[in-house]
Amino acid sequence: MNYISTRNSSISFKFEDVFIKGLADDGGLFVPKSLHKYSQKDLLEFKNLEYKELAKKIIHPFIGDFMSKNDLSKIIDKSYSVFRKQNVVELVKIGDRSVLELFHGPTLAFKDVAMQLLGNFYAYYLNNKNEKINIVVATSGDTGAAAIDAIKGKENVNIFVLHPNNRISPVQRKLMTTGKEKNVFNISVEGSFDDCQNLVKEMFTDKTFANEIKMSGVNSINWARIIAQSVYYFYSYFLVEDNNEPINFSVPTGNFGDVYAGYLAKKIGLPINKFIVATNQNDILHRAISNGSYNVENVLETNSPSMDIQIASNFERLIFDLNDHSDKKTIDVMKNIKEKGKYEIQKEILNKIGINFLSSKMDENEVLTTIKTVYEKFDKVLDPHSAIGYGAIDKVNVKGNNIVLATAHPCKFPDAIKKAINIKAELPDELVSILNEKENYDIIENDLIKIKQYIKERI
Repeated sequence: MNYISTRNSSISFKFEDVFIKGLADDGGLFVPKSLHKYSQKDLLEFKNLEYKELAKKIIHPFIGDFMSKNDLSKIIDKSYSVFRKQNVVELVKIGDRSVLELFHGPTLAFKDVAMQLLGNFYAYYLNNKNEKINIVVATSGDTGAAAIDAIKGKENVNIFVLHPNNRISPVQRKLMTTGKEKNVFNISVEGSFDDCQNLVKEMFTDKTFANEIKMSGVNSINWARIIAQSVYYFYSYFLVEDNNEPINFSVPTGNFGDVYAGYLAKKIGLPINKFIVATNQNDILHRAISNGSYNVENVLETNSPSMDIQIASNFERLIFDLNDHSDKKTIDVMKNIKEKGKYEIQKEILNKIGINFLSSKMDENEVLTTIKTVYEKFDKVLDPHSAIGYGAIDKVNVKGNNIVLATAHPCKFPDAIKKAINIKAELPDELVSILNEKENYDIIENDLIKIKQYIKERI
């Protein structure tokens, strides 16, 4: 499979380039030049596969000659052996909807599903090449911990994680900052997640710096993550498939990566009806999908910090799709967003979005109320992000079987859980020790030059 950038469709790339680079040199995101589509017969063959076997089938066509089927099979088995569930994820019924628990990996968030795979992809790549890589990644809370767990202790690779200072939960931070591995560096930036993300993007687009440090990225802009996350849409779809009812997914999302993985699954043949893009008060995606107003506003701090985002990086891939794969139109849109902080979506494009996507937003009180209601009615505790996905279904007009993506374990957000239902959300036994471990991170102002210098001094 060949890949192109959303900002230049004339140059082709192999999966290896796409995976290692993360972001294209022109600032665009990588997408496949063309997609294979599964037939009804293919889907029937996939239906009863265990998660790992299904992942092997879905992922292999995307990676070309990066590795053999046999090597991929071994890496998938290894990556998913560290999950607490045999089939990686678990589907549970809560009331009239199904909830897909994606938090059974080592850092208790959906990011683990893709990140464990990426960590082993890096190890495979570096084992076959005589070079070192430096991964630089921004996190709104969960990506950093998942990336660190996947990369820590591996040879010939360092990881630098930028998180917004005092804007992630203490448990999220401790999952990142209590490790002792020498190849892990945590940078706490005085600013928001969007500031962290912008710093990483500027480092990527500074070719001299990016090449000098052999920079790579594992944010949701990395196409390998999108592929890996598309698998759980197939797996859960097959568990609830009903010939009489369409199937919808409600996805709590700030960066549009997780829901774009579902959209990819639909594009390659999974007959999903609608995706409900569920946002908190930082509702740029809801405003874009519901009325065409993609206007960047100030980031509000909420009890669902992983969604405290105003610039949804993966939305560029959708813009490229909706504009008939026109790199020129995509460049114009992204330039407007960067320079003016806005993009007014035309009615014709908005109608196209409506074929696949609905959206809703929830304020702080609604999130806490949803956690409380679900707990009192069904004796289940949802984290604030998952609660947003659960509550979103009640705010949109959609028929069919609904699957909610539960993206994080409630113990990662103890303050919100305590406030909602007055109980302490406990960490799984194997992670309790991190609460008393010494933390290791450096606080740096939102300054590109200083952060570049920090990285160069440590590689």
